[in-house]
Amino acid sequence: MLRGALRFGLGPGLLGRRLGTHRGGSTLGKAEGSGGCRGSGVSPVSSHVTFRTRGPGPRWEDSGSLGAGDWDGKVSEIKKKIQSILPGGAWSPLCDTSHLPPEHSDVVIVGGGVVGLSVAYWLKRLEKQQGAIRVLVVERDHTYSQASTVLSVGGIRQQFSLPENIQLSLFSVEFLRNINEYLAVVDDPPLDLQFNPSGYLFLASEEGATIMENNVKVQRQEGAKVCLMSPEQLRKKFPWINTEGVALASYGLENEGWFDPWCLLQGLRRKVQSMGVLFCHGEVTRFVSSSNHMETASGEKVTLKRIHEVHVKVDHSQEYQPVECAIVVNAAGAWSGRIAELAGIGKGPPGTLQGTKLPVEPRKRYVYLWHCPQGPGLEAPLVADPSGAYFRREGLGNNYLGGCSPSEEEEPDPGNLEVDHDFFQEKVWPHLAWRVPAFEALKVRRAWAGYYDYNTFDQNGVVGPHPLVVNMYFAAGFSGHGLQQAPAVGRAVAEVMLEGRFQTINLSPFLFSRFYLGEKAQERCII
Repeated sequence: MLRGALRFGLGPGLLGRRLGTHRGGSTLGKAEGSGGCRGSGVSPVSSHVTFRTRGPGPRWEDSGSLGAGDWDGKVSEIKKKIQSILPGGAWSPLCDTSHLPPEHSDVVIVGGGVVGLSVAYWLKRLEKQQGAIRVLVVERDHTYSQASTVLSVGGIRQQFSLPENIQLSLFSVEFLRNINEYLAVVDDPPLDLQFNPSGYLFLASEEGATIMENNVKVQRQEGAKVCLMSPEQLRKKFPWINTEGVALASYGLENEGWFDPWCLLQGLRRKVQSMGVLFCHGEVTRFVSSSNHMETASGEKVTLKRIHEVHVKVDHSQEYQPVECAIVVNAAGAWSGRIAELAGIGKGPPGTLQGTKLPVEPRKRYVYLWHCPQGPGLEAPLVADPSGAYFRREGLGNNYLGGCSPSEEEEPDPGNLEVDHDFFQEKVWPHLAWRVPAFEALKVRRAWAGYYDYNTFDQNGVVGPHPLVVNMYFAAGFSGHGLQQAPAVGRAVAEVMLEGRFQTINLSPFLFSRFYLGEKAQERCII
């Protein structure tokens, strides 16, 4: 019964149903049930599943519960506050609280990269009444020095194997090409993404040629402009390529290339601030939630949770601020798995929906920049070799960016962002020099490392609500595609929150429930 309900799809949107914060402050109204859970105020996994309550109403739990020692500490804290405002106390009415997040917000978005900012943008753009939804974005790295967004190579392509990924990219490239129609701010200069539409060039060996042909067929059906090229055609168009071992190539003719990720990030941030979105530099450390124990009509036991408070530890401080909220969006990128654990996701018996984790973890990837005076010219696309190595031009001075994803056995330690220069010498450069003989003489000038929010299940994004933590929504796990898919994913998440269903692009295959059901949305075109 439960598996069937999860396959069926989504229910009413929480914001559309006027789900309110638990108490006081900013509110969207009282929760209105849809007939699934009697007396609980919590929406069921699907409106087509009947639950009955077990036990006496909601139970407050997780990190929000207070033991005896915690209670003594609270009493002591209250006493100190009272003493501080008595004559002679240390209380000051001029204490600066501007660094703290608000006490109430309708939506808290955990993660202020391009994906989180895109969700914030589309929530404000699609809200029924201006100012109706209060949105807070929490970002712990306010310099973005370790953000996946700014450490990426900035590519966008339609050469995927899944229709959903192709549609996401087509939507996003239209957004990027018309960026100032979406993100213009009065009296601010226009954005220049420096979009370079040079395309992607995928090379396939004899073994991969049939898969490539099938992929291109799907891409064309979805509206992507992609052509297949024989080795002879490849040599004629790109004479700098060694075609030995290449049986077939696919080349993006339109709407593929690369752009400036930092410009997109700053443009989104500037725009959402102008729309009234609030920002906080800090880290989410705990959630306070209520729970209800239920049974499906077939007797399966489930526990439904609702988050009521998000605790935010303020940057460079031991202070934290509880923020009451109606909805939490997990857009924490490589760290989204940890945020899910804070909400209790995956903390249940193995093999159950309650025990199903969000399978997203940080994976470290290296990017190298090198100079090669005789390298490919300005017409060079981003080239993806069958070996896994890739490169593209960077600017006009015969500089190039590139790298290669390591094998599972060679995955580097994600505990730091140190670069392994031997990896380039041993694993990347030999493939580059074989495919482009001019790269025999390249000189590496610098390198850096960044994180993929790697979905270990099927390397695709997780979009939409959690079936049991009913007011947590996901926008994570894109495994290196988050930057290029962010504009479309942000809209998709906002649509589900506001209307209860995907409208522009149906992303049902990317719902969390697929991890429990074991239904992979496997993408074959991974770089």
